[in-house]
Amino acid sequence: MKQEVRPVPLSGPYIDAREEELVLDVMRSGRLSLGPTVDRFERAFAEKVGAPYAAAVSSGTAGLHLLCISAGIGPGDEVITTPYSFAATANCFIYEGAVPVFADVDPRTLNLDPAAVEAAVTPRTKAIMAVDIYGYPCELDALRTIAEKHGLALIQDSCEALGAVYRGATLGSHGPSCVFAFYPNKQMTTGEGGMVTTHSEEEWRLLRSLRNQGRGDDGGWLEHVRLGFNYRLDDVHAAIGIGQVEKLDEILALRAQVASRYGELLAGLPGVELPWEDDDEHTRSWFVYVVALPDNATRERVIATFEREQIGYNRYLPSIHLQPYMRERYGFREGMCPVSEDASSRTLALPFFTALDLGDQERVAEVLAAAL
Repeated sequence: MKQEVRPVPLSGPYIDAREEELVLDVMRSGRLSLGPTVDRFERAFAEKVGAPYAAAVSSGTAGLHLLCISAGIGPGDEVITTPYSFAATANCFIYEGAVPVFADVDPRTLNLDPAAVEAAVTPRTKAIMAVDIYGYPCELDALRTIAEKHGLALIQDSCEALGAVYRGATLGSHGPSCVFAFYPNKQMTTGEGGMVTTHSEEEWRLLRSLRNQGRGDDGGWLEHVRLGFNYRLDDVHAAIGIGQVEKLDEILALRAQVASRYGELLAGLPGVELPWEDDDEHTRSWFVYVVALPDNATRERVIATFEREQIGYNRYLPSIHLQPYMRERYGFREGMCPVSEDASSRTLALPFFTALDLGDQERVAEVLAAAL
């Protein structure tokens, strides 16, 4: 009799009775949206990351879009960003008519290479969209220096990096406006949702207006002072967020333990490059566990084995400039960003989440070794 194989999912949230209690409180209150729970969530989150202001939004993408508007990005402007990220990193300013300019990444960290960013600046450049890929902090000081030198806005896409530390301070506390995302595969979740942190009260008030159909601080429900969006986060999702913030330290510690176990299980496995390690200036917050394999053929062989064994995976990450709509719209082609393209052809996300069982991790490692 063949033994039944237990599937290992790619990701999963870490939720318990506390979130249920908080959601039930909101449901019983009758204030399902535009209530006090969102304000409470924003205050708790801002305190956690060391930012003076936080504005909750419906998604990380929405938060990035609003920061592009706040930065004055418009038609014909160029925005320099990384090709090795989720598509929303570029979409958020394309919405405003701006043109993506992709600078290649560092082969070790997979974050933007500051030298490539400097080389990409033109008179039309309006902003730099930096990403803390896979929770590893980008070279924030170097990018900030470039932005200040050329008079550019600097927006930080920290959607994958909640809890990461750069030069001794948590991301969100350094000054540039940051966006964090709360999709269920992230460190903490609200189901759908995101948060924008800023050190400017003026920008914070603008963000709160833009997310709420352009309504102002004063005036009636049907009075709109600017063009806005329905990018609000409701109180039910904010209640989940409060519970997640309360246990965020535990979540981050458990995810670090899962990553450490993978490091031990996969150490010395021929042909497997492990994620870049922390140093004195960069402390990763573990979003996913992505390894690099020798080539695309090897990756596809591993994927075929994972599918047979019901082990979750994903091809993290395709290069944005080679997505079909990017090729069609801008004429981007292979060879523009060779480091990113090489990584995209070889990198693979393994099952990774807060409560991942050690036995499941051992099985993932065994199947990976067998596939290789």
